[in-house]
Amino acid sequence: MALPADRNIRIIYLAILLLGIAYGVSIAVLAIHLDTNHIPKLAMGGLAAAFAFGIITFAIPQGLLVQKLGAKPTLLVSIAGYAVCVALFPFMKDIVVLSIARFFDGAFSVGVWVAAETALLSRAEKTNKAFVMSLYAMSLALGYVVGPLLATVLVKVSSGTGAPFLAAGILATIAAGVILAKLEHDGKTDETTLEADGKPSSSFLVFWRTKTACFATFSYGYFQASVVLFLPLYLIESKSIPQDRTILITAFFALGMLVASISVSRLGDRHGHLFVMRLLGAIGGLMVASFVLLSSFALMCAAVFIAGATLASISPVSLALQGVVTPPRDLGRANAFYNACYAAGMLVGPPISSVLFTKVGGGAMLLHLAGLWAMFVTFTAIFSKDDPRHARTS
Repeated sequence: MALPADRNIRIIYLAILLLGIAYGVSIAVLAIHLDTNHIPKLAMGGLAAAFAFGIITFAIPQGLLVQKLGAKPTLLVSIAGYAVCVALFPFMKDIVVLSIARFFDGAFSVGVWVAAETALLSRAEKTNKAFVMSLYAMSLALGYVVGPLLATVLVKVSSGTGAPFLAAGILATIAAGVILAKLEHDGKTDETTLEADGKPSSSFLVFWRTKTACFATFSYGYFQASVVLFLPLYLIESKSIPQDRTILITAFFALGMLVASISVSRLGDRHGHLFVMRLLGAIGGLMVASFVLLSSFALMCAAVFIAGATLASISPVSLALQGVVTPPRDLGRANAFYNACYAAGMLVGPPISSVLFTKVGGGAMLLHLAGLWAMFVTFTAIFSKDDPRHARTS
């Protein structure tokens, strides 16, 4: 299937790819950087919570800004703000200052996600929303594949973990330049569209309509924020994996998502989004649980690859479902709720995981993440009628 004809969609893909590399470069060394600077594991969980709290605080306002001002200005300011935060990060040593930086990192990041996802879903046709969002997710995933590889080189060349953060700032600045120079200004939401669709839905109805997609992103945020911080440390302490090899784990996870995303999205369009999400959650959860038993680094990479192909691929499918069940007039708020739930998972996941890691061990921490995905699978079975395809076939 060819790329979408709308050039603005392709421009957003390019900017997100650059930003994904920036994310991948910085996240790959985040835990090691904090550990090197003697930040306790419990404090690492607090920093992740600060990032998530920034997302939760600004998610709804960012959705309103997109509706009032349009995607381009919101996207531009958000990417530029992220560039400043990530570039300054290696120069900060105090835990309070680091927490403030992570808070605004989250605030600007959610602006990027809400603006980009709203712009893409509003421009995509009903018949190809999953495809459009899968390419969006793949652009981000490709960045997460390239980013850790680039981080590995930068750490070796610079003999430190500061250079990857500076590189991330440069890449984000280039992404902002692409948006400024190439993306068309879409303006605020078209009032004629609002009139044709009727009055906007209540906030509760918007959230309830998208609850399964929101729980999917909550679970993924909880999982992702926890494993980014503690899986490298678990590999080093419990599996005796060299520090420099743990950086590659992020790349294998993203590569799995990159390989599987389009096929998974087509399965979702054909067989129902919730059914496919339920299947992906079950397989991915089993991979997470099996990780505790693995001793070979090659098998660990394979398990992470499968986990990425399943759990990370849930995101574009859930976004596609959200785009199908949400009227255009409510997309900004729906995406704000969606990203707020993602942040809520990031907020509660790392502190709980840090306590489990510290008190019980990394194995128990991974098993509780597998249990989270089991809860998600159960939730999607209970609310299977939320999928319009299920309603048509039942």
